[in-house]
Amino acid sequence: MAVRLTPGAAVDRVDGWDVDADGRPVLRVRVRARPVEGEANAALLKLLAKALGAPKSAVALDRGGQSRMKMILVRGLTIDDLRSRLTDL
Repeated sequence: MAVRLTPGAAVDRVDGWDVDADGRPVLRVRVRARPVEGEANAALLKLLAKALGAPKSAVALDRGGQSRMKMILVRGLTIDDLRSRLTDL
């Protein structure tokens, strides 16, 4: 799942689905943590696990550790499950 992360926000929240410049779906997420020593990435994974109702161990960063655009792996859920759970927020 593609995620566009905004660190240093006022609140942690999932803003919902959007599309990138190539027309691919991307989830927009904000976290309060700053992008220092992986803090924002850790906050992102924790927030997504909670929002999806999945264990923290099922959510992992695949690519984009130093970028705003990230690829997240979620074990045990299909892409349709992800979209339906995150659309209801």
